[in-house]
Amino acid sequence: MAKTPKSSPPKSAQAKANRAKRRRLLALQRSFVRQEKAERAERHAEIKQEPRAGLPRTRRPSRR
Repeated sequence: MAKTPKSSPPKSAQAKANRAKRRRLLALQRSFVRQEKAERAERHAEIKQEPRAGLPRTRRPSRR
């Protein structure tokens, strides 16, 4: 037999305030991450691949 849905208890002012604060902080953090990613992408776009000075490397270093 299916259960009938129960209404949730009313939200307290403190719970609402904490939730709003958390949402605001997470949004701020996301915006900082987005900004940093954009700056990083910009920096990487500026890096030019220049030929290595001296003899070319014949032996690749170990990957381990």
